[in-house]
Amino acid sequence: MRRHGVKFLGHPIHPMLVVFPLGLLITSLIFDFIRLGTGNGTWSLAAEYMIGAGVIGGLLAAVFGLVDWLAIPSGTRAKAIGAWHGIGNVVVVLLFIGSWFVRLPAPADPGSGAIALSVLGVLLGAVTGWLGGELVDRLGIGVDEGANPNAPSSMSHQPASRRVA
Repeated sequence: MRRHGVKFLGHPIHPMLVVFPLGLLITSLIFDFIRLGTGNGTWSLAAEYMIGAGVIGGLLAAVFGLVDWLAIPSGTRAKAIGAWHGIGNVVVVLLFIGSWFVRLPAPADPGSGAIALSVLGVLLGAVTGWLGGELVDRLGIGVDEGANPNAPSSMSHQPASRRVA
């Protein structure tokens, strides 16, 4: 059964990419909180750039996530959870796009609306991240058949079920 889409060097690309938008978008909110605490608008200006990069990274990760989702067998719990994961992450990106637009007139002092959208995006991102973990850790999506602690390297082109001494 095919349970993953596009791979690079033997590993699914989507999980490799998601760490960038997650880190950038969460850090943008942390920087906004630092600005609230210090009054230094440079932190929120940096947050604006992080949101831009995080949105671009999120959209790129979404392309590979969609390809992976299409490879999940229909009618399975994994297909449903993958749909919620993907739709939720699209909403996360939209919330941060909204935050970015709201802060455009005054990037160094974005206001409570922009920060509220970022908070909602991070909170929803925590839920969708958990769903992604459920897909991999509980349902085995993207995990090679026969994976084990002594499997050969993914670059060996040997099945994971083969044990290496």
